[in-house]
Amino acid sequence: MIPDRAAAARYRVDKFVVPRAAMADFADAVRRTHEVLRRQPGFVRDVVLEQVSGPGAFNVVTFVEWDGEDALAAAVEAVRRFHQSVGFDGRAFAERLGVRGDIGIYRARA
Repeated sequence: MIPDRAAAARYRVDKFVVPRAAMADFADAVRRTHEVLRRQPGFVRDVVLEQVSGPGAFNVVTFVEWDGEDALAAAVEAVRRFHQSVGFDGRAFAERLGVRGDIGIYRARA
């Protein structure tokens, strides 16, 4: 049985295929976004992983844990407002750099 806190927690896991030539720009955008995320109520922890070996297609994975659905939803909105305030269009950015992503929200399983 998982503890109540873990049962309520939500995890956003984003997996990306990032061309080597785009890695510096992509990493900078992720850093700026995660700075916003870390300041949001309900933020628990995050990690940004870069693949160093293995056959997988995704070479960057980001993981953010939230203490519940409401915190995650509020954080998504905070990031949307931040991106809008700085004129950042994530889809256009990814298309320009040739980045492909797979985005998902997860919960802990017993």
